[in-house]
Amino acid sequence: MSAARANNLDLTAPPVVKTIQSRSLIIGVIFAAISVVLAFLRPDEFFRAYLLGYMCWLGVTLGSMAILMIRHLTGGGWGMVIRRILGAAMRCLPLMAILFVPILFGLPKLYVWARPLDSIADKHLREHLQDLTQSYLNVHGFIIRAVIYLAIWNLLSFLLTKWSKETDNSTSRDNTARFKAVSGPGLILYAFTISFAAIDWLMSIDPSWISTIFGLLILIGELLSAMCFAVVVERILVDYKPMSEMLKPDFVHDHGKWMLTFIMVWAYFSFSQWLIIWAGNLPEEITWYMRRLNGGWGFVGLTLVVFQFAVPFVLLLSRPFKRDVRRLVWLASWIMIMRYLDLFWIIEPNFSKTLSLTLADIIVPVAIGGFWLAYFFRNLSSLPLLPAYDADAHEVLEPAHE
Repeated sequence: MSAARANNLDLTAPPVVKTIQSRSLIIGVIFAAISVVLAFLRPDEFFRAYLLGYMCWLGVTLGSMAILMIRHLTGGGWGMVIRRILGAAMRCLPLMAILFVPILFGLPKLYVWARPLDSIADKHLREHLQDLTQSYLNVHGFIIRAVIYLAIWNLLSFLLTKWSKETDNSTSRDNTARFKAVSGPGLILYAFTISFAAIDWLMSIDPSWISTIFGLLILIGELLSAMCFAVVVERILVDYKPMSEMLKPDFVHDHGKWMLTFIMVWAYFSFSQWLIIWAGNLPEEITWYMRRLNGGWGFVGLTLVVFQFAVPFVLLLSRPFKRDVRRLVWLASWIMIMRYLDLFWIIEPNFSKTLSLTLADIIVPVAIGGFWLAYFFRNLSSLPLLPAYDADAHEVLEPAHE
């Protein structure tokens, strides 16, 4: 039945995808030009904003890959209907590897450990970094580890994409076992690599601070970003065939439940980190939160508690709300803004004692996002929106039963 329906249903992406792709590229070019000017005029602000924007869009990319691997392990129509959306986002990893290069030019401006030790005024910090830079935090090791992370992520993406493309052919074999064989170890590799990447790229901005749960906090934020992004894209596509015929309320409901799950886990990790550090009351740990609770930064933290957890949590308890993609998309879009704010709250207080939002903090992430979205929609239009000859395609192609 699935193959018969696939032959009668045009599974190619609608023309609106190409339209959004071209518009995203135009936005990316315009904002990139402004970003280049900011890089020369205000390099310190530029590199901080670049790291912020990079981590935002990397989160959607890696989170999509992780959710895709979860779907391969668990099955379900909820993942099949957005599988090509997740795959298109995952295939932006080569772009993210290229976009990582500018960060290398800004290492001394972003990380105190990348500067000459003689230039550090704080004697205690200088002594602490003397041992740390020899054993772990040094430019050479930073680059090698980044290459390893990006290579592993791109390898996983390559394998998952290669076998997914085969399912567009009626003569292809069932790749379910292959997907599972890669997805199990792949999720473990993803958890380890993103945890260490979070330490290298974010936590080491303040080398005197450490948190064992920080990597998991970044990981769950990426999963949340990716699921929200998938909801936004499916809302765009649902007005056109074939998504209008494939996206059932039950699938949207499942996407809403995944959003609720990730929100609750993010809140649990965030509260656990705060509670453990606050209870320990150690000077080298508590200062991280003291910096983020004073100078206006506490308002940002409170905003995250209310609008990334409390309000979405209440809304997502409603079953009718979760089943309506036209309503769910507004919450998904809002949560993606909150994810930006969360990373802003993690990065910026390391450089400013008082709350400050620079022009670069807006311009640079939008520039990166413009190129990322253009590449994403290019990926999305290059393959059918459903792998029609996959063993589980019937979960989407069969008519809904009341």
